Parts: sequence; structure tokens; C-alpha cells
Amino acid sequence: METLPGCRPLVPEAAALRSGTDDPAAAASRTCDRIDAVDPHVRAFVPEPDRRARLLGAARELMAAGPSDPARRPALYGVPVGIKDIVHVEGLPTRAGSTLPPEVLGGAQATVVDRLCAAGALIAGKTVTAEFAVTAPGPTRNPHNVAHTPGGSSSGSAAAVAAGMVPLAIGTQTVGSMIRPAAYCGVVGFKPGYGRIPVDGVIPNAIGFDTLGCYATDVAGVALAASVLCDGWRPEVADADTHVGAHVDADTEVGTGLRAAGPARRPVLGVPVGPYLERADDEALHAFREQRERLGAAGYTVREVPVMADFEQIVAQLFTMNRYEVARAHADWFARFGDRYRDETVAAIRQGHSIGDADYEAARVRRAAFRERLAADGKDAGIDVWIAPSATGPAPADLTRTGSSVMCLPWSNAGLPSVSLPAGRSAGGLPLGLQLVGPSGADEELLRAASGIERALNGS
Repeated sequence: METLPGCRPLVPEAAALRSGTDDPAAAASRTCDRIDAVDPHVRAFVPEPDRRARLLGAARELMAAGPSDPARRPALYGVPVGIKDIVHVEGLPTRAGSTLPPEVLGGAQATVVDRLCAAGALIAGKTVTAEFAVTAPGPTRNPHNVAHTPGGSSSGSAAAVAAGMVPLAIGTQTVGSMIRPAAYCGVVGFKPGYGRIPVDGVIPNAIGFDTLGCYATDVAGVALAASVLCDGWRPEVADADTHVGAHVDADTEVGTGLRAAGPARRPVLGVPVGPYLERADDEALHAFREQRERLGAAGYTVREVPVMADFEQIVAQLFTMNRYEVARAHADWFARFGDRYRDETVAAIRQGHSIGDADYEAARVRRAAFRERLAADGKDAGIDVWIAPSATGPAPADLTRTGSSVMCLPWSNAGLPSVSLPAGRSAGGLPLGLQLVGPSGADEELLRAASGIERALNGS
């Protein structure tokens, strides 16, 4: 995997911290040193004047509290984590990329942060977000080329991991806000299935879609984080030595839609051909063909499946729901502080104001039908994991926008778990990503499959 100098794989760093060969204070110092050196150029973190003192103080408190026995230390003991600035963290203001008064946006600490802290993590600080996680970009730049966007809305979190400032960062996705930045920045992004991580304490964008996720440099890193963050995590599935298999008897199927594992079996991969896939640009499609060939050579079965012939209607349905929910989430704040909102956010809210209850309910019905149809299409074709480009192409050379979310849109609409893996480079040297999507409830199986696909893409 191609990463920037200074990148910090989560699993070995966490292991060293738990074992005592590294310590939280040293990890905190490394984090602050790296932020000081890199962030003036990348601008992934929300500025914090006393970050070093706060973070070192938290590290020393963690060390003093123990446990001294390495075997009893929690999974993320001493690991510095970046938190997207729509997530409430006790002691740090939440600004959500806006100019609204932070006290207006305040709230109780999010459950996702409680879980990180219970696992021993250190909060490195707030990462930059597009305003209210909509479309108006923050100041973050792509670490691979600062003239290019890092994507959005979880721009700061993806860039912070890509630039080696932290080994783990938290983001959110409503349409494409986790997967696209992962692709643009060349890191692994994991968006769990809808509802797998509680979103209390998170400023909403569109409540019918908002999903918390995480970034790391590899699949092992996001899997470690997911085991801490996700409700009802099934380690016996996620950590299994065998791959999910497609060619088994019907009576061995499991309820998630992925089939039971067998020795040396690999998931059957589905390519969603049709108007959805045609939204990717020529460079992304060329890279996707090469990725498919590499996976086929590694022994994966790859099947083309015609789906989403009505893709334009799917897009319209999602944005009917999305904009309606955005407008309702901001009803009070926008009435009081509408003049402080940026133009892109104002446009989204105004669009939501024009959508009535009946249109919203009709869109909800269409989404339910779409979810059922997509699940049936995958099952009928014997598909375990869908694969597609993570984004329409490499990161645009434009800091005034965050790129298109359309390659993530149908999967977010269906509430499915998804992963973006680094998968080569564009002609201009920017990262490209391969998106993997699993059935509903199959987050653990998806990450297990992603680990094997990651090895195949890397030739190992």
C-alpha cells in the first residue's frame, strides 16, 4: 500500500502501547510533533492553542490510572484519535465547520467518544468538516497534493490519517462523506451499516442516513476500531481465518445474506453494471478494470450484474429525503442564525423547505422498495460483495468543492456497510480507491473479505 512518509498503522502502534514498549505520553508527543510539522500545510485539525498540554496531560492520567499489567490494557490504550467536528467531545467546543456560536451547538459527549475513551484512546483533537457535514468545504487540503481536495465532508479525518498525524480518526457519512475522502487521500475508510454505531451526541445532517465510521491505514486498523465502536460486534466472524464463500449448499446460508465460510473460499464479487457505474470517469473505469483483472487472477469470481436501471430516480429519491431531513435538523438554528450559514448549506436547507411531508413519505416508500430490490438482485446473482470505484475519479484540483458522492449514493441509500481500499494511482499520481459493499448486517463479514481483497490488490 502506498502511503505518505510518517504514516502510522494502527494495529502495531496499539500493540506497542498495550505491551509497554511504547507509552501514551510518547504517542501524544509524536502526534503533536507531527501536527505541528504537517498541519500548517494540510489543515486537517481544528486549531487548538493548548493541544500539547491537554493531550500530554490526558496521556499521563491514563498511565497513572493503569492498569500496569499489559494483558489488562484495553484495545486502544494510549492511541491518539481524531474526531470529526460534528461529534461532541467533553472539554472541546463543537463548531461543525460553521461560524455559529459553539455554545449553541453544544451537547453531551457522544457515545462513540465514550467508547473510544473506555478503550483507552486519547482524543488528539477535532478534525475539520464541511459546514454541518453538508457540502461547503473546510480548509483541509489533500496530503498527496495540497492543490487538490481531500473530499468531504469528513475531510480532516481522512487527511489526518493519510498525513500520519494520527493512526485512527472518526468521520461520518450521509451520502459519500467517508468513502470518497478515503479514496482521495489513499487510506482505508469503513462506513458500517446504518445504525451499527450510535449517533447520539452527533450534530445531524440527515437522520435517515447519518452513519459514523473510521479511517486507518489498513483493513486491520479499521477492524480493530470497529470491534470497539460497533454494537454487537461478532469477533468470531470478523477474526475468522477463512474467507466468506459463495459455493455452498443453500442450507448453510446465514441470515446476513453472506454465505457461511468454508476453507479457502473467497467471496463472489459483483460488478453493478448499468447507469450507476457509467457515472465514473474514464480514468476510474480503466483502473477498475485493472482491479477486477487482478482480483480474478488472485482466484476471485467476479460477476457482472445489471442493476439500478432507474438510477436517476434513485438519486432523486435520496435527495428528496436528504434535503427534507437537513432542513428539519436545522429549523431552529437556521431561523436564528441563517445569515451565518454558507451559501451551499443555505441552498440545501432551502431545497428542503420546498419538500412537503407527502413527497418525503413517498420517497421513503421508494427507498424501502429499492433496498429490497437491490438485496434480491445480489442474492439472485450469488453475490457476496459488490465492488465499484469509490469515487468518480481522483481528487479534483479544486478546493472550493469536495467532489461527487454519486458512487457512494446507492449504498448509503440502502444503509449497507462499505469499505474503501487504496487501489493504485491516477496518471497524475493521486490515489484511487476500490469500494466494497456488503449486505445489511454483514459488517464483520465485509471486513474479513476486505482483508483478503487488500492482500490481493497489494500482490501479497
